[in-house]
Amino acid sequence: MSDFKRALAEIGEFGLFQKCLLFSLCISTMFTPFDIIGQVFTGLNFPHHCNTDWILERAPNLTDERQRNLTIPVNKDGEFENCKMFTPVDWDLETIEKYGINTTTGCVDGWEYEAAPGVSTIVTEFNAVCEKHGLIEASQSIFMAGALVGALVFGALSDRFGRRFAILLSVVLMLLLGVSTAFSPDIYVYMVLKFFSGVSSVVLTMLASVLALEWTDPSKSAFCTMSIIAFFAVGQILLAGIAYLIQNWRILQLVLFCPLVIVLVAFYRLLPESARWLMTQGRKEEALKELQRAARVNKKKVPEDVLNNIEMETTSERRNVLDIFRISYLRKRSLIMGFDWFASSLLFYGLSLNVGNFGLNIYLTQLIFAVVEIPANLCGLTLIQRFGRRICQACFLLFGGAACLVVLAVPKDLSMVVTVLAVLGKFSATASFSTAYVYTAELYPTVLRQNGVGLNSMCARVAGIVAPLIRLLESYHHIIPMLVYGITPFAAGCFSFLLPETLNVELLDHTEMKKPEHGPSGDDYYAEEVEEHKL
Repeated sequence: MSDFKRALAEIGEFGLFQKCLLFSLCISTMFTPFDIIGQVFTGLNFPHHCNTDWILERAPNLTDERQRNLTIPVNKDGEFENCKMFTPVDWDLETIEKYGINTTTGCVDGWEYEAAPGVSTIVTEFNAVCEKHGLIEASQSIFMAGALVGALVFGALSDRFGRRFAILLSVVLMLLLGVSTAFSPDIYVYMVLKFFSGVSSVVLTMLASVLALEWTDPSKSAFCTMSIIAFFAVGQILLAGIAYLIQNWRILQLVLFCPLVIVLVAFYRLLPESARWLMTQGRKEEALKELQRAARVNKKKVPEDVLNNIEMETTSERRNVLDIFRISYLRKRSLIMGFDWFASSLLFYGLSLNVGNFGLNIYLTQLIFAVVEIPANLCGLTLIQRFGRRICQACFLLFGGAACLVVLAVPKDLSMVVTVLAVLGKFSATASFSTAYVYTAELYPTVLRQNGVGLNSMCARVAGIVAPLIRLLESYHHIIPMLVYGITPFAAGCFSFLLPETLNVELLDHTEMKKPEHGPSGDDYYAEEVEEHKL
């Protein structure tokens, strides 16, 4: 048993201090889906057609239906064109009705949307339709590009300057950017702000899970991580309800992010630093203060000599993300886990950002998708504690990929069946994602843990960038997006069997290992090395 584990046992491995810390981190995580999934509602599209009020100058009393018949062409399905209109002419109404108009043009005077009064989205306000219709998917991909940068940057910041600093910076930026987005003057400023929102918001779950992990016993690490991720689902449930009640996107944006002020004040006053991280940095006095604070909250009386005698090896050099690729066993794990994160993210966001295409009301579908994440996390927690991380990670990915592939065999008019299969896919994606958070943090030593989680999270953000763009492939064939969403996690699930098991293995703090004179090397030796740390 390591010195730090002995100290943690003395102060309480999961006492009131850890429970309060976990609860506060869970509350902060609820705001993350407001940024990630929020654009499903702020970017909601409506049936639309060209504004043809020019004809009302000739006949002010025309009904809407008659106006459309005279000014908008129909497509091959007999429906009015969304992006075309008959070219305005100077004829009187009788001439127009008698001869009709034979030439068409684009929407020269804007669009009209079939939305309820008072409803406003970035689509209706910025006219992101027709030749600009791809800007909504582009903004989602730009947001995920920001998340990719954030995963790498905040991972390095957390390992260099501490977990507390990184979390506070993430909350500050999420608050400022979330509020600023509500005042975007056009779609392009909106997209820039969404990029920087992605840098700061998506990483909060990653940062919070690592801080909780380093303050608890390995037997509780999965519970802590799953709890934090479960509150991501709670945030989605709140999002569906709030978005249903507030259908003006600017007001919605303010209502979602202004409460972060309370979280920021509470974190600044109360959030602790990771004592484990402080010890690895050689900052023993600061670590002892944090441990003593935890002991007081847990109502534990710990003799001074117990804490003062804690010794942890400190590293002589600064570790960075490049060290992950220099060390063979970390490189292998990073490649496999990176693919797992990519596949889980592609499946998760491919389904989450596509809730409007499953045949049911978008608010109801989002609510179902959010609610299903809670049992998915509970199921994931139970299974990984019983059967281990490796087998569960593989099976979740395999099952999620299979669900997407089965959707392709179901007729589109069976919307309820399609939705059920999509929900099963979302269930698997959530369980896979939450397992990846637990599993990845346990695969890396403390000096590189946040860098490692950040690197893998970056792979997930690449998938987040790609997921909305894959939907555009429907223009070539409608099965392509779901085919990609299905095959990718299925392949990743197969590779997952190559990872080592980490269930009930004590966290490592350093990468240095004394290589034996005779015996195995690489992953085989690492497996023998961690046997000494098993509980």
